[in-house]
Amino acid sequence: MIEIRKARSGNSERIVELQLQMAKETEGLELDRNIVIRGVRGVFEEPARGTYWVAEEDGRILGVLLTIPEWSDWRNGTVLWIHSLYIVPEARKRGVFKRLYMNLKRQVEESDELRGLRLYVDKQNKPAQEVYEKLGMNKDHYELYEWLK
Repeated sequence: MIEIRKARSGNSERIVELQLQMAKETEGLELDRNIVIRGVRGVFEEPARGTYWVAEEDGRILGVLLTIPEWSDWRNGTVLWIHSLYIVPEARKRGVFKRLYMNLKRQVEESDELRGLRLYVDKQNKPAQEVYEKLGMNKDHYELYEWLK
């Protein structure tokens, strides 16, 4: 049975491993492990930065995502960005992301302060886009532009 829960600081090592795998798989990047370790720890040390959620089965973390709060003055509430999402290859097409997503969606629906969920996806990642659209998400409103150091 797949359980969805908030990650604990003791899950940091596994979260780091999954982030390194994701960067390599999706963008061909070899991230600096020490930077990622500090970045993951930073979430646990400063909870206002975000919350990691994990999908776990038989004590093994199959998937992870990070929610990052963004204040919306237009909505007078918080929109949660889904970030650092990764499902291990052998657990894909088993509804792992759907469970993580529905957990977040339920929280938004039950909250007076939360207004919605957002994420970004690589334009080439068509399988992920299909999953998001099946869950009722759309890409109708915004294009993402960025500048990164």
